[in-house]
Amino acid sequence: MKHEFIEKNVGLLAILIIVAISFGGLAQITPLLFQKETNQPVDDLRPYTALEMEGRDIYIREGCHVCHSQMIRPFRAETERYGHYSVAGEHVWEHPFLWGSKRTGPDLARVGQRYSDAWHEVHLINPRDVVPQSNMPGFPWLAENLLTGEETGRKLEIFNILTAGQGRLDENGEPIPLYSEEEIAGAKAAVEGKTEMQAMIAYLQSLGHALR
Repeated sequence: MKHEFIEKNVGLLAILIIVAISFGGLAQITPLLFQKETNQPVDDLRPYTALEMEGRDIYIREGCHVCHSQMIRPFRAETERYGHYSVAGEHVWEHPFLWGSKRTGPDLARVGQRYSDAWHEVHLINPRDVVPQSNMPGFPWLAENLLTGEETGRKLEIFNILTAGQGRLDENGEPIPLYSEEEIAGAKAAVEGKTEMQAMIAYLQSLGHALR
């Protein structure tokens, strides 16, 4: 029988398994590329400011995404604790996305504006000063390191390329860049001399602004 031949031929069986999985994956993923809900921003979503963008890079550099997810599942236990569940339209301008898959610490998708800037600063320097049971490491050097802004404008330019045509159109239907030439030109001045702590806090305070 044909199926017996396939089952006894390990190489052919492996190839056919890969083909079957590939077709199944394409059938699930391809429609998402054309759905408005997955490639258009939600109402009130705004781009990161230059300072928030620097804070996001510091967040990635320090590995915060390893212990903190930014993806609230649509379950009652999650929404009661963290707020509105996450939707794809919040992340269309995220490159890379920072959903995460592990929660050593709480989810941060809606942490913006829940605490004061002063609280965040104390927490980042020594978490146990505000959360005694925390096992999070401190990041005191963030308060000492200064930003130069040398690469900030270039980062905004790159995000313009990555997000081209994603939900921002002018009256003629032409795509509007995420960042204007003026914003790119002023990016260095907007962050120069600020501490990494200020940038990190600005980023954290921006999280979840489009949906609460």
